[in-house]
Amino acid sequence: MSRGNFGTKLGIVLATAGSAVGLGNVWRFPFMTGHNGGAAFILVYLVCVLLLGLPGMVSEFIVGRHSQANAAAAYGGIGHSRWWKGVGYLGIVTSTIILGFYAVVAGWCLQYLMASVSGNLRGDSQYVVDYFQQFSSHPVKPCLWAVAFLLLTHMVVVRGISSGIERASKLLMPVLLVLLVVIVVASCMLPGAGAGIEFLLKPDFSKLSSSVLLEALGQAFFSLSLGTACLCTYASYFSKTTNLARSAVQIALLDSLIAILAGLMIFPAAFSVGIQPDSGPSLIFITLPNVFSEAFAAMPVVGYAISVMFYVLLVFAALTSTISMHEIGTAFFHEELKLSRNKAAVILTVICSAIAIGCSLSVGGREAFVMWGRSLMDWCDYVTAQVMLPAGAFLTSLLVGWFANRKLVSDEYTNNGTLRGHFFHTYLFCTRYVVPVCILLIFLHQAGVI
Repeated sequence: MSRGNFGTKLGIVLATAGSAVGLGNVWRFPFMTGHNGGAAFILVYLVCVLLLGLPGMVSEFIVGRHSQANAAAAYGGIGHSRWWKGVGYLGIVTSTIILGFYAVVAGWCLQYLMASVSGNLRGDSQYVVDYFQQFSSHPVKPCLWAVAFLLLTHMVVVRGISSGIERASKLLMPVLLVLLVVIVVASCMLPGAGAGIEFLLKPDFSKLSSSVLLEALGQAFFSLSLGTACLCTYASYFSKTTNLARSAVQIALLDSLIAILAGLMIFPAAFSVGIQPDSGPSLIFITLPNVFSEAFAAMPVVGYAISVMFYVLLVFAALTSTISMHEIGTAFFHEELKLSRNKAAVILTVICSAIAIGCSLSVGGREAFVMWGRSLMDWCDYVTAQVMLPAGAFLTSLLVGWFANRKLVSDEYTNNGTLRGHFFHTYLFCTRYVVPVCILLIFLHQAGVI
């Protein structure tokens, strides 16, 4: 069965970086930075990207490009065992669940984009709180927006790799960066914005602790989409001449740059009106509408434009992530079940739509979608983040570091000896020892053990 490939090196970097760039970069990274020492946390985070993120990315790249197949076939092929194929199945199931509940939040972004365009987000703080609560708990509207976002994703994925995913990434990622820079400039020019810039970029090493280190490890892990089989699936479309290590560095740098720019977008504006940004969806759906409204009160037209651009940015960031997650399952159904790409994409869209509708209905606290004190959406988030993602990344490091043929790994890393591979031994050491230990620490920290 013929498979597509990325046509350019730029397409590889933008598409793969787009898979990592998502809503988490906009609200989670600034929040984690603010609560863990500002620039001190950023420095620790960058070290964690170097020790955990880069080796983890390269490992998934090796698994995917070696096989030139979907995640299940890729892991089974490099591991020469049906047991290792299970790691690929785990990644496919994980990404499908994540796409289902992620589409709900992405749908909220679409609704807020429409609301910002129509000017419906203007009002006092209580109005914004009530608006979010009424919309998110509505039985129909959020479901429709979630399915609409999945259909938008479907339209890109069904067109294939070069004509669909690569072309969309070449449009979405540059526009996302431009929007970020524009909002950052506007935010940093506000009165009192200097305090927010200083808070973000001036290190406060007194806040560094073992807990901060573990938080930075966790942020690096999630920010780069490790454990979802996304990187493996995208790498299966890489050419044999792609420099895997260099691509990993470029992707990590772009992802980190966008995360830091997100902090520069949020903190100066928040500090200018005396608001400390909080975490979770409330930041982008409750806190920031108030921040933009107050910060640009003297310039309502500018405030309106910034609000619209911000939610366009969110939609684009979410779309680059949902495209990559959709491709994981689509490639699996396409190749394993010998279906046309269109039929494969339809199957995944239907499955994820069902998950999204269930998760959306659970937000309103409906008893049919609440189990053991957690909503279905909370359960999907908890199980994937706390168990499935760490397990997938941990098993990948064991497979590539200990069980895969070392010459095979070396050949993939050096493109069959055409690259010098100066850091291969360092990469292999990190994959064998550093990455598994880091992932175990993240797992234990999330479980409350340490």
